[in-house]
Amino acid sequence: MTADMKVYPLVQGCGSRFTVGLLHDVRTVLEDHGYPEISNGLDLLDLQMALYGFLYGNGERRAGE
Repeated sequence: MTADMKVYPLVQGCGSRFTVGLLHDVRTVLEDHGYPEISNGLDLLDLQMALYGFLYGNGERRAGE
């Protein structure tokens, strides 16, 4: 694979890897890098949807498609 080949979004069938643990890890990384704590349920839901959209797509066209 070369650097200019898109890998994401992945095929929808790979969704079993998307867990609450993954979401928690991403939240922790953001907070460790100085972003405000994500403690509001709506903020956490927004993060979950954004991460899922990046990983598995949301029906919108992305750069390079």
